[in-house]
Amino acid sequence: MCLISVRATREGNGPVTFDDWASLRLDPLLRFAAALCGSRSLAEDVMQEVLLKAHPRWDTIQAADRPDSYLRRMVVNEYLNWRRKWSRILPHLDVEIFVTDHAADPATGLADRDQLVAELARLPRRQRTVLVLRYYGGHTDIEIADLMRCSPSTVRSYAARALATLRVEMTPAPETSPSKGATHAY
Repeated sequence: MCLISVRATREGNGPVTFDDWASLRLDPLLRFAAALCGSRSLAEDVMQEVLLKAHPRWDTIQAADRPDSYLRRMVVNEYLNWRRKWSRILPHLDVEIFVTDHAADPATGLADRDQLVAELARLPRRQRTVLVLRYYGGHTDIEIADLMRCSPSTVRSYAARALATLRVEMTPAPETSPSKGATHAY
C-alpha cells in the first residue's frame, strides 16, 4: 500500500516532500473526490483547491500522524463548502451536480452503476458524503463523524435517510394494467 511507502520514507529518509506525497497518493485521493462529487470535473476543481491550500502548509500536514486522513478531511470540507463559495463568485448561476452522459454500457452491472451514480447525485450533499465515506472509503460512523464534524448519530441519520431515498428511487414502479372487471366512473 502506498501509505506504508510514505511512512517508511518519512521515518527512513526524513520528511516527505509535497511532490513525493503527490506522486504516491494523489490518484487515490482524486478517485475519492470523484466518488464524493459525482463528477470528475468537479472533483478536479475540489482537488485543485485542496492542493492549493495544502501546499503552503505541507510541513504541518506531513508532521501529522495521518496526513492522508488530514487531506481527505480537506477534500470533504472543500466539497461541502463549494456551493457557498461559488455562490459568492457567480451569484446568478444555478449550480447543480452534473452527471455526465455515458454511452450505453455493455454489461448490466455497469448500467446499474450509472443508475446508482445518477441517484447519488440527486441526494443532498451531506447524505451523499456519508454514503461515499462509508461504502467507498470504508470508514466507520465515528471516523465519518470526525471528518464531517458532527456526531455519530447524525451520521447514522444521514445514512438512513439516504438509503431510504435510494430504495424509493431505485425500486421499479409497478406496472399499472387494468384489472379484470374494473369499472370506470364514466
